Amino acid sequence: MAIAPDTWWGTLLAVGLALGGVAVLTLVQVLAARALRTRIPTLVALGRRTRPAWVALLATGAVWVACASTLPARTSWWPAAQHIALVAVIFAGAWLVLGLATFGFERLVAREEHVPGAEGRRRRTQIVVLHRLTLVAIGVLAIGLALSTFPAMRAVGTSVLASAGIVSIVAGLAAQSILGNLIAGLQLAFTDAVRVGDVVVVEGEWGRIGEINLSYVVVYIWDERRLVLPCSYFTSTPFETWTRQSDKVIGIVFLELDWRVPIEEVRAKFFEVIEASPEWDRRSAGVVMTDARGGVVTVRLTMSAKDSSDQWDLRCHVREQMVTWLQREHPEALPRTRVALETAEEAA
Repeated sequence: MAIAPDTWWGTLLAVGLALGGVAVLTLVQVLAARALRTRIPTLVALGRRTRPAWVALLATGAVWVACASTLPARTSWWPAAQHIALVAVIFAGAWLVLGLATFGFERLVAREEHVPGAEGRRRRTQIVVLHRLTLVAIGVLAIGLALSTFPAMRAVGTSVLASAGIVSIVAGLAAQSILGNLIAGLQLAFTDAVRVGDVVVVEGEWGRIGEINLSYVVVYIWDERRLVLPCSYFTSTPFETWTRQSDKVIGIVFLELDWRVPIEEVRAKFFEVIEASPEWDRRSAGVVMTDARGGVVTVRLTMSAKDSSDQWDLRCHVREQMVTWLQREHPEALPRTRVALETAEEAA
């Protein structure tokens, strides 16, 4: 028995056939991905990443077409349902475009992972910022398209845009806050001022740049705290960076010792300690006496390391070894306070 398309049974059949076609296409894609996963791994990964989005887009479109060809298209509530379907298609399409963009940017980041040092951090930072800016742009465009389908929203938008005073106020406020930080974020990414992975000292805290978003930067503090600062902070406030040109850094240890310290023996012991330390990169090392006042002398120990993490460990190791050695071998070199006592007769 034939089922007429202008009945609810015809509508259910059309919707079932539409969803069945989407299911068949999905199954074909899954089987093709399994067969080609060793030959074209990039294409297979792209299909896996975007599968939920394009399935949602196809299913929404298929149901829309099936209903438009059957009984629902002749009902009084069809215009509202069709409007909802249009908005759903817009957001499903935006979801698909977001997936494609994310996949592309992730591939770019993976390609730059092998680039070491400052150049690699600069490239990855720029890609991450562009990725987030692209996602925001796609989301704003999708919302704008969806709102433009409502006649009332189009009228509101036209009236607002026609008012130059309101536009000026909105633009001024946005430029001071949201757009100001957005522009600062882009400036950070493309002027190479700071990059993801850089070692910095900000607000008296030592840490690494962990995230650069469109409006704020997250600094990962060494003790696992997180310092969140607006992007404009790094364009308007001085900060200290240890990895501007290279990860290599020189560490310094100061020792305040008594004037009787045997400086040559200290120098020999220092070189013995760093020679046995794997953190020392053998670029630079030295021992000099930089000051002598107030009853003590200041001895500066300098040592180089390939990055800030090794430099910190090396400084701690050298400081511990040198203090322990002085306590054991040269206690007379430890700082002390001298007081001269006079008798009454000597004072007279």
